[in-house]
Amino acid sequence: MLAVGLPLVLLLLALPGAGAFPEALAVKNISQKEAEFDKNYTDFVNSELLNIYTFNHTVMRNRTEGVRVTVNVLSEQKETPVLFVVRQKEAVVSFQVPLILRGLFQRKYLYQNVSRTLCQPLTKSESETQFFYVDVSTLSARNASYQLRVTRVENFVLRTSERFSFNATAAQPQYFKYVFPEGVDSVIVKVTSRMAFPCSVISIQDILCPVYDLDNNVAFIGMYQTMTKKAAITVQKKDFPSNSFYVVVVVKTEDEACGGPLPYYPLTKDEPVDQGSRQKALDVMVSPAITSEVYVSAMLFCLGIFLSFYLLTLLIACCETWRQQKKRKKLLAAMDTPTTDTGRPRITPDSLLSHPPYHSYGYGSLENSSTLSTEGITESMGSTDASSGSTGLDRFKRRVPSSQMRHLGIAMERTLENVASRPRLDSLSSVEEDDYDTLADIDSDKNVIRTKQYLYVADLARKDKRVLRKKYQIYFWNIATIAVFYALPVIQLVITYQTVVNVTGNQDICYYNFLCAHPLGNLSAFNNILSNLGYVLLGLLFLLIILQREISYNRALVRSDTQALECGIPKHFGLFYAMGTALMMEGLLSACYHVCPNYTNFQFDTSFMYMIAGLCMLKLYQKRHPDINASAYSAYACLAIVIFFSVIGVVFGKGNMMFWIFFSVIHIIATLLLSTQLYYMGRWKFDSGIPRRIVLVLYTDCIRQCSGPMYVDRMVLLVMGNIINWSLAAYGLIVQPNDFASYLLAIGICNLLLYFAFYIIMKLRSGERIKLIPLLCIISTSVVWGFALFFFFQGLSTWQKTPAESRQHNRDCILLSFFDDHDIWHFLSSIALFGSFLVLLTLDDDLDCVQRDKIYVF
Repeated sequence: MLAVGLPLVLLLLALPGAGAFPEALAVKNISQKEAEFDKNYTDFVNSELLNIYTFNHTVMRNRTEGVRVTVNVLSEQKETPVLFVVRQKEAVVSFQVPLILRGLFQRKYLYQNVSRTLCQPLTKSESETQFFYVDVSTLSARNASYQLRVTRVENFVLRTSERFSFNATAAQPQYFKYVFPEGVDSVIVKVTSRMAFPCSVISIQDILCPVYDLDNNVAFIGMYQTMTKKAAITVQKKDFPSNSFYVVVVVKTEDEACGGPLPYYPLTKDEPVDQGSRQKALDVMVSPAITSEVYVSAMLFCLGIFLSFYLLTLLIACCETWRQQKKRKKLLAAMDTPTTDTGRPRITPDSLLSHPPYHSYGYGSLENSSTLSTEGITESMGSTDASSGSTGLDRFKRRVPSSQMRHLGIAMERTLENVASRPRLDSLSSVEEDDYDTLADIDSDKNVIRTKQYLYVADLARKDKRVLRKKYQIYFWNIATIAVFYALPVIQLVITYQTVVNVTGNQDICYYNFLCAHPLGNLSAFNNILSNLGYVLLGLLFLLIILQREISYNRALVRSDTQALECGIPKHFGLFYAMGTALMMEGLLSACYHVCPNYTNFQFDTSFMYMIAGLCMLKLYQKRHPDINASAYSAYACLAIVIFFSVIGVVFGKGNMMFWIFFSVIHIIATLLLSTQLYYMGRWKFDSGIPRRIVLVLYTDCIRQCSGPMYVDRMVLLVMGNIINWSLAAYGLIVQPNDFASYLLAIGICNLLLYFAFYIIMKLRSGERIKLIPLLCIISTSVVWGFALFFFFQGLSTWQKTPAESRQHNRDCILLSFFDDHDIWHFLSSIALFGSFLVLLTLDDDLDCVQRDKIYVF
């Protein structure tokens, strides 16, 4: 037996510097013992004694058996620890006891009881007997007592879909082997625990020696993630040439990485702390992941859902075309059919206009319509040029009973009055250069028109159509330019993130739902990317719908169609194009964000959400205020400021009172300035004289005489808007929510919903109606938004916490074993946004036959 230990002595003597310590090696005694498994060995060593334990076991090619070495030093030897060296056929494992592991700020933690699993070398023969040796030594002159025990590990090889329970500590890590079964290309390793702390690390490593199973080296190789109660790693067979891997579980020395507190540490420098037993009970289960057939079915499902909207749109377009053709045929037949009493062709106003009469079409009240009478019809008919239809209308007027003339007068005055023979509205309301001596006169004219108590769309649609068309087309070209310059660096950055994750194996970089993260190629969570396809496809569909509407409108202009020239809400499509582009970009950037979701790139997912909310408000305002709507440059500049605050809030806003005070002040000031701009229709000046004008208004309207606001409806909207925004500012200042980006988005959505509700209410109060298609869009979109928000607030992950805490919110897939709750949010929110856009597009279709000087502004 001494011959076996002789090479070790010769090796020690050959070490550099061995001659400098002759007293340490000259009288070294070597004690070598035959040892057995599952037997305790209590012994001692000192500087003059080296103990060697020889073990042998049979290794079989088709069976893997784990071996575990457990030691406990009974003597307190902090300055001179006991060194244990395990020599195997192809590996050497060494550790000292007390084991010292370092934490943050180079803190030292001491462990007396250490246990390590030995790396299992492979064998090519059916059965082979292998030896391994445990050498115990120390430099202490005093005897150091210890206990040694070597055991075989039961259930060292994990079985598919079977749960296995075990315990681990920082000095007693555990690892197990898993072999891919035939026909299984990927598996998901799930590790759970009932206790959140102590913090632990789960690592997947190839079958190589040595195995990195300590807190200070577990991140050197393979894939790993921190864990409190849940951890899940998807492992693909192609990444492991041996078709097997190790599942390594390590308990960390500190809980700070998992969001826990740092332990008490003595003030004495470099004083190690004995943490005692930081034991954690865990369960591990390896189950097969989804097959390629599931990938294919999920992609087909995603495409089928959104391509069905294309088919539905085509079907509705065909039905609408057929309905219009049928109505046109009925109109021609009605005009050619002779009446029973005169034998002349019958002409009815409703069939001529394809538009039902408006009842009580007053601005906010029913009384305004009472001023209309049958005399209005007579005067209107008398003022028009003679035509073939005028005599028919006169005869119709005489035939209609007097009780029905009131409603007929309303309908005729709002739809037929002078449509055929009056000059174009542009020529009536356009500003000619010779009409004014100076630019100040033109400005004065704007003050006269825009400060009227009751405004009509014709008053705010005086500018040349070509000028406005170019103005609003800039919205589209600007957002297209922004999209290109914004998307390219974003794509480059997220590809870099994904590459870093794949190369380093650090899965704490990205906040996935690891229980439902299906990789494809180099992408770790392909399902979260695929579910964003709806934004792109539905955004493209909306652009096609807008293109079709613009083509039809331009053809009507070429025909000099009076209805297109003078009736309905002015048609400007630039903002609609910008909205469709923003929806497509939201899908692209949301997909980029979900390549590697974390707090540093969350603004990628929200930037175009801000733009969509802003563009929808601008479009809603543009409908009745086409001449005074904001330009693209000022609108995008304001949105850029919003995105700037979003980034600053995410980075510096957490727990920063000064930031919240500053933001709340800016929020309130911006609300007041915007309210003033909307109330006075832009006819006010922000200069040094504004304090004097404010005092003057307060004195004349509140002190000298108590008079109500001139524009009551506008005042109601703005008061409600200020209440809501001031409340949101106070909420942010008091609560200081961690997710600042979502808080900022909530402000935009609340203001959009308030303005939309105001628009609907005022539309109905003004006697207008909502047609069937926009009504169905409003109802269905509201329902879809409700379901979408339900899935959004499930919260499957959150970058506001540590990665380990975020994984506690992870859940399994709920749709086709491929999509999770957040993916369904993507599906439903894209459909809801598309429906919201359709509402804005079709909301005022009932006014297409109403002259603009009869459409109220609100």
